[in-house]
Amino acid sequence: MALRRSFALPQQLLRPAARISSGFSKQQRNGLATAVPPVTQDATGSRGPTAMVFLNMGGPSTTDEVGDFLSRLFADRDLIPLGPLQTYLGPLIAKRRTPKIVKQYSDIGGGSPIRKWSEYQCEEMCKLLDKLSPESAPHKPYVAFRYASPLTEDMYAQLLADGFGNGKGGRAVAFTQYPQYSCSTTGSSLNELWKWRTRLEGKRADGGEVDVNGSIQWSVIDRWPTHPGLVEAFARNIEDQLKTYPEDRRAGVVLLFSAHSLPMSVVNRGDPYPAEVAATVHAVMQRLNFSNPYRLCWQSQVGPSAWLGAQTSDTVQEYVKRGQTDLVLVPIAFTSDHIETLYELDLEVMEEAGNLPGVKRAESLNGNPVFIEALANLAHDHLRKGEKCSLQMTLRCQGCKSERCLEQKKFFAGQKYAPLVQ
Repeated sequence: MALRRSFALPQQLLRPAARISSGFSKQQRNGLATAVPPVTQDATGSRGPTAMVFLNMGGPSTTDEVGDFLSRLFADRDLIPLGPLQTYLGPLIAKRRTPKIVKQYSDIGGGSPIRKWSEYQCEEMCKLLDKLSPESAPHKPYVAFRYASPLTEDMYAQLLADGFGNGKGGRAVAFTQYPQYSCSTTGSSLNELWKWRTRLEGKRADGGEVDVNGSIQWSVIDRWPTHPGLVEAFARNIEDQLKTYPEDRRAGVVLLFSAHSLPMSVVNRGDPYPAEVAATVHAVMQRLNFSNPYRLCWQSQVGPSAWLGAQTSDTVQEYVKRGQTDLVLVPIAFTSDHIETLYELDLEVMEEAGNLPGVKRAESLNGNPVFIEALANLAHDHLRKGEKCSLQMTLRCQGCKSERCLEQKKFFAGQKYAPLVQ
């Protein structure tokens, strides 16, 4: 998430998601004129509406939002641990970096497209879900960003205004748009969601105990690094880019999978992110029948402390120096274009590589119908199983000392899995 550069926003046509036919008909409603009980949906008999909440880091939609975006970002100890002086250092770093980052966003068209893509992906996924899972329909799309509008607290307030919670019950699924789990990304977003759930809904008005009756019933899709639809979408984008090379050079093109890096302090604590990113890369290469040589590298390092490497920019430059000038960059941990792809990869890394014609990037997932169908299938499977979260989510990192993380995991794990959270 190191915002190294700015990028020019390309004009792309949105492709409609593939429609999925269904033989289900609408269930008949009971028309008794009685008080409607709270909607406490579960695996055995869920009823709509169901809120589908996409979680992501977000990005400033305009340059005017950059300062606030950076302030929230550098204040987040889960994402960028700055030690005991974070309260002082965070705002200072954000203020000093704002002019540079404003220029970067100006270079890519004046703002990040991540909100546009997130809202589009969620809306299209919900259309498919209504057909796949009529028993939990209608599925209502929401987006909750960690550092930019729409913020988590605003999303939660909208949920309440739309008739979820506040004694009315209702089901909501927190769907991380970080396919690979990290405490710095998915964990941070869930911590924020848990915080605002507690503030806005978790206590009785009189300050008593937690009131579960009539509150929103949450479940979490917390990771999906090797989902077949995700793998297929990445593989097809890579194949499309490989076709742009002459056939006699195609097999020698090096695939460089690039993911957002992490501070080594987070990695050494036991964060699962590096292993899950590697799992995605291996699954994609397996789908491609290991057609090309490949490497995994890491981008967006911030500050002087040690981060996970090798860095993407250094990797590209080193291979070019060795004479390997056919390279395809693949943003393997991002589900849409934003500053890390449009500026850091498309402008900065390409420029540092000498803007060689053989150095290219695979298209981001954005409005890819294969990807959106994968989201719908993933959500449908989650709703069908009635699970609260994955078993993996019950495990804290080996070196985790965060009580907030502990309590958040217990909440989202529910009664069945909460005893596993230690």
